[in-house]
Amino acid sequence: MIVDCAAYEGGARATERLSIAEAGAWAERPGAFVWLGLRMPHREELSEACSAFGLANLDLDAVLAPHRRPVLTRESGVTWLVLRTATYDDVQELVTLGEISVLATADYVISIRHGQAAPLNDARKEMEADTELLAEGSLAAVLTIVTAVIDSYVPALDGFEKDAVEVEREVLSESRMRPIRRLLNLKRQVRELQLVIDALEDPLARLPRHRELGWTDTAVEDLDAAMTQLRRVAARTRTLSDLVNAAHEANLAMVSQQQNADMRMISAWVAIAAVPTMIAGIYGMNFEEMPELGTRYGYYVVLAVIVAACVALHRVFKRSGWL
Repeated sequence: MIVDCAAYEGGARATERLSIAEAGAWAERPGAFVWLGLRMPHREELSEACSAFGLANLDLDAVLAPHRRPVLTRESGVTWLVLRTATYDDVQELVTLGEISVLATADYVISIRHGQAAPLNDARKEMEADTELLAEGSLAAVLTIVTAVIDSYVPALDGFEKDAVEVEREVLSESRMRPIRRLLNLKRQVRELQLVIDALEDPLARLPRHRELGWTDTAVEDLDAAMTQLRRVAARTRTLSDLVNAAHEANLAMVSQQQNADMRMISAWVAIAAVPTMIAGIYGMNFEEMPELGTRYGYYVVLAVIVAACVALHRVFKRSGWL
């Protein structure tokens, strides 16, 4: 599906929404470039776009196939950059990763969104409002997409940080309920997010080597600024990962401490219960000669001994902290 398709010339948007055939014609004009935005296109639709831009030899199946990590390569004369976006569902505490494939030359940019990839409409509008950025040609669209992807990590981290701090408070609370399942889920989510963010730095660092895009000093500075933001996001992700790991270790320590306290309490009550059990077992042997059998108050004396022994043991365990 075509989300938007426009030609840019002279630092401004030169057309309204174009068809794919019209976009191919605009891409051949000197000093102009085209940005075609697609979302989950069919193979036939992508094939039509590639034909219009002269990409007959492009491996369409490879472009449409999902990727687990960011990728930068050169395919059939075009720079191919794969980016992973991220959104965070605060209700389900789930990181959802999307994908944006960027096919770029000096004359055109084709962006292909897969899955839950972040929309680029707002990013395109910001680019169209920046005449200096548009002067960079097709690099303006590439840098806009890269910046939008990096910016998409920030709200995802904001939502994750909220849950990470909340689960840390649960771990340190006096409640006997341990959020083990929640901690393990958050550990998996932040690990997946960290892998995607860390893996993006290398493709972006190699991007200026694709000189056919027409890199300028200004474009390189803009890319450096985006990479600086990416490093800050990566550092924040590692901090949150350390926070969740520390909470998980603290939770394990508190679970172990709680189990030890429970075992001491159980052992203390077993020891207390052993006294009447032992005495009752002895008198249950039905011997004819027992110390109190012939006395009127023998039965009550034995009960008093049992109660006294149990009370004494209870006090001992209470003072030692077992009860």
